Amino acid sequence: MRKVTQPTRRLMLLDTASLYFRAYFGVPDSVRAPDGTPVNAVRGLLEFIDRLVKDHRPDELVACMDADWRPQWRVDLIPSYKAHRVAEERESGPDEEEVPDTLSPQVPIIEDVLDALGIARVGVEGYEADDVIGTFTARAKGPVDIVTGDRDLYQLVDDERGIRVLYPLKGVGLLQLTDEAWLREKYGVDGGGYADLALLRGDPSDGLPGVPGIGEKTAAKLLAEFGDLAGILAAVDDPKARLTPSQRRRLDESRPYLAVAPKVVRVAGDVPLPDVATALPGAPPDPAALDELAARWGLGGSLHRLLSTLQA
Repeated sequence: MRKVTQPTRRLMLLDTASLYFRAYFGVPDSVRAPDGTPVNAVRGLLEFIDRLVKDHRPDELVACMDADWRPQWRVDLIPSYKAHRVAEERESGPDEEEVPDTLSPQVPIIEDVLDALGIARVGVEGYEADDVIGTFTARAKGPVDIVTGDRDLYQLVDDERGIRVLYPLKGVGLLQLTDEAWLREKYGVDGGGYADLALLRGDPSDGLPGVPGIGEKTAAKLLAEFGDLAGILAAVDDPKARLTPSQRRRLDESRPYLAVAPKVVRVAGDVPLPDVATALPGAPPDPAALDELAARWGLGGSLHRLLSTLQA
């Protein structure tokens, strides 16, 4: 009997906060609802999704959310993790992130509109959107496009599995298609090596100190020489290994940081995801609710264009 092969389905994962932040700063805040509420991030995100679906034609789409933008388990390992972004510390629940005043009220609107459109929206308590993306990617049976303005997700790039990062350079009309060839040319590592590169060089935007004196180029050279973080640390203990005295000293002094940094920097691949329908919706599940949201928030052409694209 002839075996029937199923067509390969392409999954697109949106780092939603990364995209609505870009939309917020890219669309004038003069774009407002009938009651005067700014909706520039809402309408900008809808325009982004419309363009992404038109240009890349995913079969499945998930808007991945930050249920916890600064998980306590990461802070316990590296207390400086995203500490500079905390607007308010809370005794219970996640700390409040510093977000522009007119963006915060738009996030619940974004969530309501995505739900009314029938676009899967997933956030899991105790995890960042990156971890949700990492787990969907680990489970995927076909190719995956990850849309994000966060280079941390370069660690998931895998040519063999068809996993790439679409990094917005200007809106989402101009995207950097990040595959392993691009990573090797730019950073000297493949997807699997990017996390080690990132933790060695550090990242001030995430509050990761890195190893003093080990910048991006030095980190890439060390990884090329010794393979991975474990190989580099083994070289520190090997007097014959080709390390300068200052490199050996700094790496040795950074052992406490290097012992915990991999768990902080590497995205989780075992998040308990809810059971959601990820297929790209052809029609909204509740047109009346969507019409009400469109009228209340003045979503106009942005929403109509996306609906037409989904129906096509």
